Amino acid sequence: MPSDPAAALPPLRVVTARHGIVPNKRFGQNFLFDLNLTGRIARTAGRLDETTVIEIGPGPGGLTRALLAAGARRVVAIERDRRCLAALGELAAAYPGRLEIVAGDALQLDPAQLSEKPRKIVANLPYNIATPLLLGWLEQIREYEGLTLMLQREVAERLVAAPRSKAYGRLSVLAQWVAAGRIVFDVPPRAFVPPPRVTSSVVAILPRPEPLAPAHRAALERVAAAAFGQRRKMLRTSLKTLGLPVDVLLERAGVAPTARAEELSVVEFCTLARAFEQYQSF
Repeated sequence: MPSDPAAALPPLRVVTARHGIVPNKRFGQNFLFDLNLTGRIARTAGRLDETTVIEIGPGPGGLTRALLAAGARRVVAIERDRRCLAALGELAAAYPGRLEIVAGDALQLDPAQLSEKPRKIVANLPYNIATPLLLGWLEQIREYEGLTLMLQREVAERLVAAPRSKAYGRLSVLAQWVAAGRIVFDVPPRAFVPPPRVTSSVVAILPRPEPLAPAHRAALERVAAAAFGQRRKMLRTSLKTLGLPVDVLLERAGVAPTARAEELSVVEFCTLARAFEQYQSF
């Protein structure tokens, strides 16, 4: 009897053919059949034997198999495509009590309400919903030990971008304020079925013990959105959309009116957010 139940399961290509699962653009599906890659993603997430793993968009279960084979105590798989549920059900039967399948839209669900601590999110995210999902998880990042995500390379670069770089923007500020991220490895288009038009990257995101600097998220998000909304312009112009006297706001924050959004550090954005919030309270 094999030590890993997955060894007795049919190949994923056989499973998808049997269940008639063809990648659907509406769901942003690009399947990974390469066991070496799915195994590497699972290993990137670290120890899983004492952890609940939330997986978004498992499809036919390629990464799900790798997570279970890596010893995940429990996997909660959220899948919107009902065509995939039967295939995932076969996997759940092979690993009794360790795989829970949730049929639903990840944008409408809170993973923290579906699982117990300690928990991690590990997922090959559909490109079309990756950023809104990530922004939602960052709002309560302390609920997770970490996030291991496959993202479009462009989004991954924005997550980890430094000030004064082309990729630095609102997502960089909001992510780096509460978490530390790094790009672990890239995955070429040919690894997927069907191949996407862009390179993907696996990123590891770990919550910070405390945010980099004091700020309320709503204020920080508004300031960053205004500043990067016209990133080529000086802050004395781009921040006018906030509806406050910009020169007074910048003076209180100790930020030069001639600075541009990409020049400010995350800590400086937090200072600006506090000044914005204080001015509103008067």
